[in-house]
Amino acid sequence: MMKINFTKISKKAYVLMITAILFIVVGVILAVILNGQHGSSQKENDKINHSTTALHEIDTKTQNQTNKETNTNGETDTDSETETMTDDNTNADDETNTNKETDAQETTANQGETVTAQEDTLEVKVEKILNKMTLEEKVYQMFIITPEALTNGNNVTTCSSFFREQLEQYPVGGIIYFAKNLVNREQTAQMLQNARQYAYEVEGMPLFLCVDEEGGRVARIANNPNFGVPNVGAMQYIGSAAKAYEAGQTIGAYLSELGFNVDFAPDADVLTNDNNTVIGDRSFGTDANIVTEYAAAYSNGLHSQNMCSTFKHFPGHGSTEGDTHEGFAYTNKTYEELMESELVPFAHAQGSGVDFVMVAHISVPNIVGGNTPCTLSYKMISEILRRDLNYNGLVITDAMNMGAIFNNYSSDTASVLAVLAGVDLILMPGDFFGAAQGVINAVYNGQISESRIDTSVRRIITKKLQME
Repeated sequence: MMKINFTKISKKAYVLMITAILFIVVGVILAVILNGQHGSSQKENDKINHSTTALHEIDTKTQNQTNKETNTNGETDTDSETETMTDDNTNADDETNTNKETDAQETTANQGETVTAQEDTLEVKVEKILNKMTLEEKVYQMFIITPEALTNGNNVTTCSSFFREQLEQYPVGGIIYFAKNLVNREQTAQMLQNARQYAYEVEGMPLFLCVDEEGGRVARIANNPNFGVPNVGAMQYIGSAAKAYEAGQTIGAYLSELGFNVDFAPDADVLTNDNNTVIGDRSFGTDANIVTEYAAAYSNGLHSQNMCSTFKHFPGHGSTEGDTHEGFAYTNKTYEELMESELVPFAHAQGSGVDFVMVAHISVPNIVGGNTPCTLSYKMISEILRRDLNYNGLVITDAMNMGAIFNNYSSDTASVLAVLAGVDLILMPGDFFGAAQGVINAVYNGQISESRIDTSVRRIITKKLQME
C-alpha cells in the first residue's frame, strides 16, 4: 500500500484538494434541499387540487340538490344563500308581474290605437284620392248626369268603350238611368256592370249608378213587364212602418241585383196641400210623424240590400202649388210653420242614416225673401239643412233641366249658385259641359274656393268607398 506523504505535497496542491471536496459537499447539500422543496410543492399542489375537486363536488351536489328541490317543490332552499336567491326571485317575479301589467296596459292602449287607426283608414284613403285629383276631376265628381249627356247619344242602352273614353275625359260622379235606358234584366245588368268596371279602371272607385224607383207610378223597373218584378204600389197605401220597410227591402233587392247602388227614394214629402198633384200618392200621408217613421223604415229596407237612400224633396214639396218641372212652385209658409210639419222628416234624416237629401226647386219667399229656388239658396241649404237640421250627408239638387231652373238660369250660372249654396252634387244640368266649365272657371276666378269644392268631393269619395 502506497502511503501519501503529505509533507511532500505542496501547499498549492493541498488547497486545490480541499476546495474540490468542499464543492462536492456543497453540491450534495443543495441537491438535497432542492429535492425537498420540490416534494413539498408537489404535495401542496396535490392538496390544492384535491381541495378544488372536493369543493367542485360539493357545489355540484348542492346545485343538484337545489334543482331537485326546486323542481319538486317549486321553492328554493331555506339557508341564507337560498333565501337571498328567493328574495331575488320574488323581486324578479314582482317585476315580471309589473311588466306584465304594464304590457297589458300598453296592449290595451295599442288596441285602442289600432281601432282608431282602423277608423282613420277610410279618412286617410279619401285624402289620398282627393290629393291626387286635379281641380277639373274634382268638379266632374260633383255631377250626376244621364248616359246620353256623357256620350251625346240619343237613347243609350249599352255601355261601350266610348263611354269609357268619355269617362276618362269627364270623370263624373254618377249616372242616372231612366225607363228608356232599361230594356230587360240581361241588358240592364250588362250595361251597369260595364259602367262599374270602367269607373274602377278610370276613377279607381264606384260610380253612383242611380234610378228613381219609389214604387207606384214612379218605378222605372217595376213598371216594365220585361223585368218581372212586383210593384210595391204607391206610398199613400202603405199602412205601417213594417210595410214601408218591406217595400224598401223589395225594391232594394232587385235594384241591387241589377247593379244599381243609389235609389232616389223614398219620397219624404208631407202632403199638406190638397191641391198638390205633383206629389199626391207618392207621399206617405199628411201626418209629419207618420211620414218620418215610414220614410225612415223604407230607407232602412233599402240599406238592408246595400242600396243608398234619398229623402226628397227638401224643404217639402207637399205644401206647394205648381210643378217645378214646368216652372216656379212655391209655398208661402214661414220657417216656423215648415218646422211644424214639412221639415220634420228632414230633421230626422241624419239620425235615420239617410245617404242623400234631394233639394227641390221650390221657392219659399217668406223665408228667403224672394223667389230664389231652394236649390240655389245658401240660407235653405247651408243654414237650415246643414246647420239647423244638422244634416251631414250628401246634398243633391233635383234635376237642373227642370223648368224652374232651365227657364230662368243658364246651366253654368245655376251650377255655380248651387255650389255656393252648399250642394254636393248637381243632377242633370241642361248643359253638362257648360255647367262643369262654369264651376271650374268660378274656382279659377276666385268666386268659389277650391276648399269649398274639396268639402263636397270629400263627402262624395267617402260615400263611394263605403259602398265598396
